[in-house]
Amino acid sequence: MEPTLPAPMIYSGRIVSIKPQEGAAQCLLAHGTPIIVSRFLANFLHPQDEIQLPLGDSVTGTEIHVSPGRASYRASELYQAPIGYVTKPKEDNRKNLYVLAGVRESRLGISAISIPCPAVRDYFYVADRRRPWDKQAALYETVGIPRTAGPAELRLSFRIRQLELQRDSAKKNSFSALERTFNILAHPELRTCYDALLMDSDATVLFPYGGFGSLLVSGNRSKDGATFFASRILAFRPEFHERRFHAPLRKFQFHPDTAVYRDSRRKLELLVDQSAMPIVWDQTWNQWKHLLGAKVQISATFVQAGSYRMKGNQWHLTLWESALPSRLQVTLPSNISDQVAAARRTYERFGQYSRAFDKIRARIEREPVEKKELDRILGQLAVPGDFDVSMITWKPDYDPFFYKQLVKRARRLYLFRDEYVFDAVVAVIVETPELGHATYLFSKPSSMEAFFNIYQRVTKEDIRRNRDNVAGRLGFVGRIVHGNNPRLWVKALKDHLREPVEYAEAAT
Repeated sequence: MEPTLPAPMIYSGRIVSIKPQEGAAQCLLAHGTPIIVSRFLANFLHPQDEIQLPLGDSVTGTEIHVSPGRASYRASELYQAPIGYVTKPKEDNRKNLYVLAGVRESRLGISAISIPCPAVRDYFYVADRRRPWDKQAALYETVGIPRTAGPAELRLSFRIRQLELQRDSAKKNSFSALERTFNILAHPELRTCYDALLMDSDATVLFPYGGFGSLLVSGNRSKDGATFFASRILAFRPEFHERRFHAPLRKFQFHPDTAVYRDSRRKLELLVDQSAMPIVWDQTWNQWKHLLGAKVQISATFVQAGSYRMKGNQWHLTLWESALPSRLQVTLPSNISDQVAAARRTYERFGQYSRAFDKIRARIEREPVEKKELDRILGQLAVPGDFDVSMITWKPDYDPFFYKQLVKRARRLYLFRDEYVFDAVVAVIVETPELGHATYLFSKPSSMEAFFNIYQRVTKEDIRRNRDNVAGRLGFVGRIVHGNNPRLWVKALKDHLREPVEYAEAAT
């Protein structure tokens, strides 16, 4: 039998007084216990209110429930809680649209917050939260663009408006409203949602980025206490992280007016326009970007995001971090134009000699061929000697770091099907130049010919499962997953090759 967890200890009592402090406020309860709350929450509290919060919770996102006292000017309750995923809009029994926010690790017994879609609309999709929806100016007017403006024009107008607000010494609320406006209009899905609201104020509305943060609402708790029915959103603070890193241009997916970057684990996502990343691209870049070695420096604020997706026959919550458009900076290498031009020329030259490369591909599909032999064949076919024949099987998402580490350890390199086979001093190493594959290691054979006589007749699955003892006959040592930390991959490789480990070699 599993042990019974003790019930959480709860601070509960009537507020006697509220005293502002630096960046916070102190609420003194009737039995003498002081409670620290945010200055923002304190603005909604009143002596005689009944407050509840778990013992020991004193950080942002604390779960707090407040019931109005007899002398309170409020008729509704308040509830602040850390929330996770917020569902897509649903209809209740009266055909009213609402979203449901899951409360994370609730200790007050409230598992979900039900929020009507108009409350979501009036908090996130307006420039002035003090005005009703029918009195709002369009967000396009706030940022100063027509509805037909593209992403780059939107960002440029956003920057100009920021400068104008700074010149006019505008209030903080004006900057916040402008940034909120830009983050809605710069996100394609949220912009589509807003455009639908302009046509129909009762249209479905999305909770931006799927929730995840600290939410403060007013409303009433259900009779069974498990659900809080919100009538208004008072504040929302998303979970966010500041990140700075270098991103390979080859990992961007290029669209006509935007480009999308996702890291190898698909845990980070950012959308850039040609104003944020000032270089002119088009969709043809996707055909030759794998030839581009340039990296851009990303500095951004990422918020937690998520969505339920069908995997197999079940729904699973997929989580990632998405960059806020308003806090995204992209720095290009100083020689980016030269690198782009060189990659484009290489691609065009590959096309010029496509028939020669087709012959090479057909040859390595049948049998392993040493790179030096392939270079000789290309020379006979009048292909210039500066072509790197290994690029014919290179996939755009492959990180060249792994190839560089392996090629400098190899005495000979063979191409076979979509793989590289490295003949190193103490081992044979097989690498597939594509994201998601592992590095396979084999003990040194008596000859490469003997190794290939077996290897070209089997699959990787045969080797992993040791069918017909093929792993033993090939001398299979193991495989090294690329993972997210090249240093660990290098260390494992050196362990297998019995080399001294120098971590600095793994710097990217």
